[in-house]
Amino acid sequence: MPNSQDVLDRIESEKEQDLEDLKDYLRIPSISTDPEYRDHVLRCADFLVDQMRGAGLTAERIETEGYPLVYGEWLGAPGAPTVLFYGHYDVQPVDPIELWRHDPFEPTEEGDNLVCRGATDDKGQSFAHLKGVAAVLRERGKLPVNVKFIVEGEEESGGEAIDAFVRQDAGKRLACDCLIISDSSMYGPGQPSLIYGLKGLAYMELKVTGPNRDLHSGTFGGAVANPLNALSHILSQLQDRETGKILIPGFFDDVRPLEAWEREEFGKLPFDEAAYKEAIGVGELWGEEGYSPMERAWARPTCDINGIFGGYQGKGAKTVLPSWAGAKVSMRLVPDQDPAKIAKAFRDFVLSIAPPGVTVEVTEHHGAQPVLIDIQGPLVEAAMQAMEDVWGKYPVRVREGGSIPIVSTFSTVLGVPILLLGFGLSDDALHSPNEKFNISHYYNGIRSVARMLDRLGNVKP
Repeated sequence: MPNSQDVLDRIESEKEQDLEDLKDYLRIPSISTDPEYRDHVLRCADFLVDQMRGAGLTAERIETEGYPLVYGEWLGAPGAPTVLFYGHYDVQPVDPIELWRHDPFEPTEEGDNLVCRGATDDKGQSFAHLKGVAAVLRERGKLPVNVKFIVEGEEESGGEAIDAFVRQDAGKRLACDCLIISDSSMYGPGQPSLIYGLKGLAYMELKVTGPNRDLHSGTFGGAVANPLNALSHILSQLQDRETGKILIPGFFDDVRPLEAWEREEFGKLPFDEAAYKEAIGVGELWGEEGYSPMERAWARPTCDINGIFGGYQGKGAKTVLPSWAGAKVSMRLVPDQDPAKIAKAFRDFVLSIAPPGVTVEVTEHHGAQPVLIDIQGPLVEAAMQAMEDVWGKYPVRVREGGSIPIVSTFSTVLGVPILLLGFGLSDDALHSPNEKFNISHYYNGIRSVARMLDRLGNVKP
């Protein structure tokens, strides 16, 4: 097996260009949830196709009913394993924009940090896949394994296009021996991790409507139901403030308990509660009774209000009783909870507790199945050893509180090991203002991929 030093030397010599290419990628405001950014999302897909072709891959844009998928491949190693890389080129909205230190789409270096929307989620991490493959091809003219890339443009808005494509493809074009995804965080600085569990998601929106127009709060207050008051009443009953338990009937019926070995391993991981609180600026931690912060974040279901809106929100005072109010609520789910079942339970509960004098609409935006992944076998071990080669530590096994909707579909359809090996950190502020990615982690991500290709090439498929 090659020691990869030839490729690592090339990566070192081309670091500056690799960083400039990432900056160009990040400058494209590919916000998939906002139709006003449609042209930018499409331009981002084209940019990625060009980058894949420039790396030596055959690449194309696959049109869908939503945003296109970007597919690339190099299949010049007959008899060797085939590695599929997944990523997404779309990003979250930037609101609240006033909290950004710089233009959200102008990548700015702050020491080792590259600050920009999409820097870690997921442009920077998944771009490291391509750059690692490109370095091997440039240095050797060939790869020790076959590679395929599938990069979507709707991960932040439901992922319907790629889900339909993977199911229709049924493991033909995407046939592989393992799948590598870097859309997550390492356990901590210098400590890589292999994620074996992802939470699912049920994302809901409520609209509470009262009078046919905004009313004077003095003239009509006390005689007409206030939609904002009614909404507050509904939201306050979703969770018990004292125990942290979610109060939706049936919510916990299918929750798979943590295994004893998981609680033991989680308990052995270093966790500095004081530093954790300081990093996010809170005085106390809170959540479901009977579980550690790590267990709650990784392996217990949650219910969170993501936004509340309605009424007067300008400067100064306006004594108004609003005609409507709304909220967005996300529920992160664990095995074996079903998003559709949870969405129905949520809707039924909300409608049952709606106060008189208002009408309530409940809309389900999108969901994702929770996933537990089998992390055994020679391909998994080869990838883990490659991470140790680069980072100096063997990856720890952890779960993740976030959702990657397509992982469940990949697991069902492809039936191959899925390696969730992230290069980000928990303080990267993904989905928040001033999102960042450590530049050194970008380079180590490129090195990790190059080393993985060599180690995986030594495994018989």
